[in-house]
Amino acid sequence: MNNKTLTFASLAIGATLLMSEAASAQTTLKVSHYLPPVHGIHTDFIVPWTKQVTKCTNGEVQFDIYPGGTQLGNVAKQQEQVLAGVVDIALGLQGIPRGRFPRTSLIELPFMTRDAGAASETLWEMYPEYLAPEYRGLKVLALFAHNGGLIHTADKKVETMEDMQGLRLRTPSPAVSQMLTALGATPQGLPPGEVYENIQKHVIDGTVFPWDPVKSFGLNEVLHYHLDAGAYTVPFFFVMNQRKYDSLPENVQACIDEASGASLEAKFGDWWDKWDAAGREEAVASGDVITHLTEAERERWREALQPTIDHYIQETADHGVDNAREIYERMRELLAEKQQDDAS
Repeated sequence: MNNKTLTFASLAIGATLLMSEAASAQTTLKVSHYLPPVHGIHTDFIVPWTKQVTKCTNGEVQFDIYPGGTQLGNVAKQQEQVLAGVVDIALGLQGIPRGRFPRTSLIELPFMTRDAGAASETLWEMYPEYLAPEYRGLKVLALFAHNGGLIHTADKKVETMEDMQGLRLRTPSPAVSQMLTALGATPQGLPPGEVYENIQKHVIDGTVFPWDPVKSFGLNEVLHYHLDAGAYTVPFFFVMNQRKYDSLPENVQACIDEASGASLEAKFGDWWDKWDAAGREEAVASGDVITHLTEAERERWREALQPTIDHYIQETADHGVDNAREIYERMRELLAEKQQDDAS
């Protein structure tokens, strides 16, 4: 073999080694959530977030995303999947399954907020001091909540508390279930993806949701009345397996941190406004009836729900959250401050 051949052979071996090292250095992280891939959480949040981290790491980190409808897209399994390392990162609802995030879920109590931005920033601000015990084993990337939810029904217009009597309504969480019960309805626990079929079959009369899932789950086809009550919100988590995060190189950790936390929290208010607007516009185009609680009726609801609020806080304390009342009051204080700032 001549020197020229040896040189080419050496270059080929070197290139192969470099390619092998690059391949071995590349990390692919699994991300799961429970929403359809047309939902804004997927298109505006999850996909751009993964692209930001990939770009920041110069391609060192890639992502496989598993949305709702895939093997890893079950809403009830998001927390356990990421804790077990089945996926590396997950987005889920704190209220499903029930009871796993009692501190965070206090924000679901009636009339806490109608503002996704204020709710999301409040949760993030409270996380280190008040909410952290619920996230052991998890690297919290974001905590957020949606805009004030509505009561959507198929065949009955709802304007007053009396109109709620006997309605079978899908509920997302124990706190919202207690609210609906106090107002005279019958709450039905269902994953979001099962609402359409159960309304179509008249198993339930309607659901509580913000506007955006009404569009993303195709519910404007079966829902025709919408009461803009703004009576509740629901929190979400976006978390990573802590062991996985700790195993990553410092530069990758820095890129994940840069894309998460406060900089990410600041986006949820505008995102939810955009997502909700699309759902409402579709309902208007369909000729649906949209009503609002009068101020007098809203006050009636507040008074009727106060015992439910007090009971839920005490129940949370009885289940081991000794400072449940303190957490609730601090949430109300921060929400009031942030909503006042938004209004000024």
